[in-house]
Amino acid sequence: MSLEKIIYKKNNDLSKKIDKQKVPEHVAIIMDGNGRWATKKGLPRSFGHNKGVSVLKEIIKVSKKLGCKVLTVYAFSTENWTRPTKEVDFLINLFTEVLKNEIEEIHQELIKIKFIGDLTPFPENLKKIIFSSESLTKNNKNFLLNICVNYGGRQEIVKVAQKLALKSISGEIKPSEVNEELFNSELLTQGINDPELLIRTSGEKRISNFLLWQLAYSEIYISEVLWPDFNENEFLKAIIDYQSRNRRFGGIESLPNQSFKDSYFSP
Repeated sequence: MSLEKIIYKKNNDLSKKIDKQKVPEHVAIIMDGNGRWATKKGLPRSFGHNKGVSVLKEIIKVSKKLGCKVLTVYAFSTENWTRPTKEVDFLINLFTEVLKNEIEEIHQELIKIKFIGDLTPFPENLKKIIFSSESLTKNNKNFLLNICVNYGGRQEIVKVAQKLALKSISGEIKPSEVNEELFNSELLTQGINDPELLIRTSGEKRISNFLLWQLAYSEIYISEVLWPDFNENEFLKAIIDYQSRNRRFGGIESLPNQSFKDSYFSP
């Protein structure tokens, strides 16, 4: 039996174990391990980042096929600026080229793309491509892809606190009116239900400043596989593991999954 047939059989076997009624509607992923994958193979770190892009394309297709509605991925954190300038420049150029080459296919697949984070430091040409990509896909309702770039969870929470403080000072709101619902309405993920599942690759067991508010009750799945080796089979393992858990939200019995809302795709 060929390698392709073996892989297909494995994936098909795992697919049969998936309960289509309990697929998480929103999955978040920390795509970790690109650089280590390349280094282990004696290659420049850039090779790992390039391979990581093709893996993301595969996971988007798999998650759509399973019935997920939202995928949020951590592409570039606020801390990533501390990496060597050469690597940062490569990543910025990679974002630019990938968007140029892939946005039409993304649009044809009826995927809405949204960039979450502070875009201010990025070059004007990248910002222009980002804005045009969001504009092109804004009415797509098949699937939502959130890409977190120059994003930090603590920074997001601080900015929301600042906004609410200014509104309080101006008399627009009273301090007593600040609650979780109001706080949610100021987040960069406003209008999007929190992830039910967080996947982190490479075996690291930390959240790394990712969606700190939104992940409050997310199930966490740690994969030992480095991101460039992550594939449909590994993604299915994460979904199966998620479905084996009892989501109590601090109570006794599991609550049913939240119903899918059109607000996922509000402009």
